[in-house]
Amino acid sequence: MKKVKVAILGCCGVLGQRFVQMLNKHPTFEVSALVDLYVGKKYREATTKWGKGSGGFDESIPNYVADMEICSADDIDRDVPLVFSGLPPNVAGPIELDLAKKGHIVVSKAKDHRLEEDVPLVIPEVNPSHLELIERQRKKRPWDGAIVCAPNCTTSIFTLPLKPVFDEFGVEEVVVTTMQAVSGAGYPGISSLDITDNVVPYIEGEEEKTRLESKKILGSIDKPADYKLASHCCRVHVIDGHLESIFVKTKQKADAEEVKRLMREFPGTGLYSGPKRPIIVRDEVDRPQTRFDRYAGEGKSPYVGGMSVTVGRLRNEVFGLSFISLGHNTIRGGAGEAVLVGELLEREGYV
Repeated sequence: MKKVKVAILGCCGVLGQRFVQMLNKHPTFEVSALVDLYVGKKYREATTKWGKGSGGFDESIPNYVADMEICSADDIDRDVPLVFSGLPPNVAGPIELDLAKKGHIVVSKAKDHRLEEDVPLVIPEVNPSHLELIERQRKKRPWDGAIVCAPNCTTSIFTLPLKPVFDEFGVEEVVVTTMQAVSGAGYPGISSLDITDNVVPYIEGEEEKTRLESKKILGSIDKPADYKLASHCCRVHVIDGHLESIFVKTKQKADAEEVKRLMREFPGTGLYSGPKRPIIVRDEVDRPQTRFDRYAGEGKSPYVGGMSVTVGRLRNEVFGLSFISLGHNTIRGGAGEAVLVGELLEREGYV
């Protein structure tokens, strides 16, 4: 089977390194271009902080990219149909537009295009049908390529377990409080003097993302979901793993045990990088815990650990449901989810 050639934008950053790791020995994708500022350098020379932005990796830089030369986005060959973007916001926008105009399909983790009406914002287990927007996008722009986005890491980690609740009982109101890892700020990220012995109760732009992105994902391709959502987003002294406290007022009364069953039975995608169980429900009173549960997930890929979201403390409250959701922000909420979107695009014939 001939592999699909792919490129990675921002290959030296925290997300870019996760892309490199998760695409190592991938059965469908072959990394053919690495894009970053260090044009002409070998990847091993340019990536001196391998794994340090996300708690360290078990393995060294994979051999398949170690001696590959970094290029510019303009150097990506036309026979590379799929581009994974780990570029920072604002920088990503114009580069992704230019690549789409040239015929590439860009799967982006940046915020720049997520809320545009003709751009799919996809969690593969939740709203795969939203890829239909690609045809609308191509007619509107017009171009032969496409931009497809994966959501903000925070949004992914609570929207995935919210999906079975939304479908079965309906949702009126959601209140989310997040405790987000420092790796979510990139490398070098937040100053040690700001985060050590501290919790910072504000992350620029995060609260707006939780409100708008989750409604786009849970809605139809023409209309966002109709519920109220309030959030507080905090940065805590943890390297990897976002832990989120979620309160949900449902339209119909929801029994906690029934919700646990629905979450446990929520299906995976069957894709290579997808976990067998996207939602893992724990019954212990003190789980999930970031240190123990952030790498949850089993499946076909050796890098699937971290692709499941772990839910705990699920119970009925006087106003509805309450639960904790934990996910790995650079895997499920980052490069892993984008790779999963790429696999979905390939399976559905877009690539």
